[in-house]
Amino acid sequence: MLVSEFDFELPPELIAQTPAPARDGSRLMVLDRETDVLAHRSFTDLPEYLRAGDVLVVNDTMVFPARLEGMKPATGGRMEALLLRELGGGRFEALVRGKAPAGTALIFGGRLPATVAEDLGDGRKLLDFGDIPGLDESIDELGAMPLPPYIEPGGRDASFDRERYQTVYASKRGAVAAPTAGLHFSERLLGRIRGMGVIVVPVTLHVGIGTFLPVREEVVERHGMHEEFYEVGQESTDAINRAKSEGRRVIAVGTTSARTLESASDGAGMVAAGSSGTSIFIYPGYRFKAVDALVTNFHLPKSTLLMLVSAMAGRDRVLAAYAEAIRERYRFFSYGDAMLIL
Repeated sequence: MLVSEFDFELPPELIAQTPAPARDGSRLMVLDRETDVLAHRSFTDLPEYLRAGDVLVVNDTMVFPARLEGMKPATGGRMEALLLRELGGGRFEALVRGKAPAGTALIFGGRLPATVAEDLGDGRKLLDFGDIPGLDESIDELGAMPLPPYIEPGGRDASFDRERYQTVYASKRGAVAAPTAGLHFSERLLGRIRGMGVIVVPVTLHVGIGTFLPVREEVVERHGMHEEFYEVGQESTDAINRAKSEGRRVIAVGTTSARTLESASDGAGMVAAGSSGTSIFIYPGYRFKAVDALVTNFHLPKSTLLMLVSAMAGRDRVLAAYAEAIRERYRFFSYGDAMLIL
């Protein structure tokens, strides 16, 4: 299977630079796999497609302001670091822009020192901040939200992105990108959904470096995913497994929730509680075990996310739906509109 089979032409003006004014104010395309019918709705119409007893699984990871600007005190050269993963003891795996061999001293925001402890390859460095009290607070104060590269940085209100590039249920710090399907949910809409008897449960997957890397292989099957941490709690596990055993639907909010459920499930779709790392790569030919339906955004051409969606609904069907979305002027990518695959 070739990566080029997942390509499509997207007018640049359809790449959303800001979200809808209201969290739940985006458009919603509904794709029914059984009838092949597409419906154009609003995200506030989502409850019409849910029913009592459904389990809606959300990713409660929290994005932290992982992009730091700094300098090399020895030369005055400017540096930029994207903190990817906390390793403990004041150490982070990071993408560093600029020459910084092992042993290089850095200082971020004029007051947060770090040392490049190791070169990890592919632009990644091991940064050691040492035993600094209040390190998380300093990063929160000095860092910027790690918005995707297709969102223009100029003239942005940083406080706006700190609020809107975060789900309303985010609680577990550790992601460098938002689980963007969840950005559409407001507290009010979640209240409506719970009120109709839908069971909303969290899982955690800390979105990592794979979000920023293109698929460089020509053949899909040769691509390797970077490992990401996930966790499924016992209460969520119990709710999901009861639904599966009783024939009720499990609906994943976002590809990250879907990847978590598929990583934690057995051949019958029963999920095990616990935490681990996952590098699961889902593309057409994969048989979903735990996930029955998916809320997602419109994804980049030739991306692993588009491949996952194609695995659920079929490549031809998904690309036809994307072509329809372009004709109907849907907004694409992280701050764009949503899709429900039934």
